[in-house]
Amino acid sequence: MRQRTLKNWSLGVAGALLLAACQPIGILDNAPPPQPGPEPEGPVVTEPSAASKSLEAYYGRIQQNFLTRGLLRVDGGGPDTPITRRQLVENFVRIALFEEFSSVGGRMVRSGKSTRLHRWAQPIRMQIVFGDSVPLAKRARDRREIYAFARRMTRLTGLPVTVGAPDPNFFVFIVNEDERQVLGPKLREISPDVDSAAVDTVQDMRRSTLCLVFAVDGGENGIYSRAAAVIRAEHPDLLRLSCIHEEIAQGLGLPNDSPLARPSVFNDDEEFGLLTTHDEYLLRMLYDPRMRPGMTEAEARPIAEQIALELLGAES
Repeated sequence: MRQRTLKNWSLGVAGALLLAACQPIGILDNAPPPQPGPEPEGPVVTEPSAASKSLEAYYGRIQQNFLTRGLLRVDGGGPDTPITRRQLVENFVRIALFEEFSSVGGRMVRSGKSTRLHRWAQPIRMQIVFGDSVPLAKRARDRREIYAFARRMTRLTGLPVTVGAPDPNFFVFIVNEDERQVLGPKLREISPDVDSAAVDTVQDMRRSTLCLVFAVDGGENGIYSRAAAVIRAEHPDLLRLSCIHEEIAQGLGLPNDSPLARPSVFNDDEEFGLLTTHDEYLLRMLYDPRMRPGMTEAEARPIAEQIALELLGAES
């Protein structure tokens, strides 16, 4: 499981399991892009609770705080964020081959322990699940963003990533505080083998946790079969989009963060809000045919070094 949490920001107010929160290769570039389906007729939007409204105001202040500090950048990196081959390899190893959280004694705890390489081997069929309280305009915006990001993931990984196909295996929940607290039965329905600690972590999310994702390796062979991302509907647009980028990308097999990863969303410093060129390199490395699910660091590192050389050249 992977969680995206706030660091010490002060606003002056009161199976194996992952829990985690460019130059496209163009393998499927000729396929017609999927189009978002119409919103069901006459959806009823319920009034959010006072607790949810309070959180919406709180996360609005969080986003403004980030922006005032020059964080949540959307430029993908530039001249101020050069990437070397050595940095790219070390970041790949740290982010793809170490876990941020592990289940210990029925609880999710920070571990930082090494793991084997995990990724998907089958097409990813995403389903977006909105809570009843999510306004229609927000649903439409998020649908557009998720469809666009799914196409981007397809180009980067070569794996078909679609939204709205039958038999979904990657769920994106955009829910408010009250809706999240009762997600347990739905999570167990879509993934009966999900760790109970992951379900408890979703339902008991602290305010400091912005979003999270978990993925299930049911065969314990390094191949993911199910995943679910949980994103707070109370977030303002940019913070919500940032969670969409980070949690979906991490659910593809990049379970950890690193304070050395830059420019990257896989860094808890919040400098970058959207997926960067560096992060695209990580995904291309992860889904390169030379990498195999279940690889150890010793097996994956020399391959990562070769791919980094091909991506960045000998002079980097």
